[in-house]
Amino acid sequence: MNTNKEIAYKSGFISIIGRPNVGKSTYLNHVIGQKIAIMSDKPQTTRNKVQGVYTTNESQMIFIDTPGIHKPKHKLGDFMMKVATNTLKEVDLILFMINAEEGFGRGDEFIIEKLKQVKTPVFLVINKIDLIHPDHLFAIIEEYKEKYPFKEIIPISALQGNNVEHLLKVIQEYLPEGPQYYPADQVTDHPERFIISELIREKALQLTREEVPHSIAVVIDKIERKEEQDVVHVMATVVVERSSQKGIIIGKQGSMLKEIGKRSRIDIENLLGSKVYLELWVKVQKDWRNKMNQLRDFGFREDEY
Repeated sequence: MNTNKEIAYKSGFISIIGRPNVGKSTYLNHVIGQKIAIMSDKPQTTRNKVQGVYTTNESQMIFIDTPGIHKPKHKLGDFMMKVATNTLKEVDLILFMINAEEGFGRGDEFIIEKLKQVKTPVFLVINKIDLIHPDHLFAIIEEYKEKYPFKEIIPISALQGNNVEHLLKVIQEYLPEGPQYYPADQVTDHPERFIISELIREKALQLTREEVPHSIAVVIDKIERKEEQDVVHVMATVVVERSSQKGIIIGKQGSMLKEIGKRSRIDIENLLGSKVYLELWVKVQKDWRNKMNQLRDFGFREDEY
């Protein structure tokens, strides 16, 4: 009897959806093993689709981290919702991620109504289980089971890595046979320019408060590699909507901008594997989140979704 039957390679696209701040980017970064999606405690941090590629000898999983689903308040919000909901039609599997600490809300109801319109298999992923008592988990599972016929319900802690390996194994079982879409060492489909701009925006989000974070965009003006000095020169502009926000980003005697640059440079050097010289400027573009031409200039292109 021949027991050396070759196991078919599996591959597929997996969308991660959920309300803002449930831990989608934390999960993606943990799986990939490096930061490709930025993180902060501010809702709606993710604005674009971020694809992370996880490759093993048996399979390749292309995860799509989407913006948190919320009620749009401007054209940028409309764009983010299109990005999040359009991916549902394009993938092989959907991970609906919830925060174990939060109760079922209107945002979840909205997402479930969207899920009812697609035939794609859906997992319920209950994240942040490290923050609740284990006894509370059963009630959460029962509540969501009544709302939608999930193919699998898997509790995890993306931050601590609890049960993440198990989730990956179950995902692999559901994937179709398919090719390896990306080279084994590739972890994202986004260019360096996009990731660098996101890393800078992350630091600005982490260091500012109130209305400033959601008004920030980052544009990479130039990336220049100086081989003889083994240094990469990055020039970028932080865009805000009001002069008062510009003052906050710059800080007293430039202290805030300097700190944003210092923290960003560390992550950019880790990404590029070389020394980085980072120059930052701040510019006011009034109400840019409601102007389609400026949204396009900043990389938010509807035709791509």
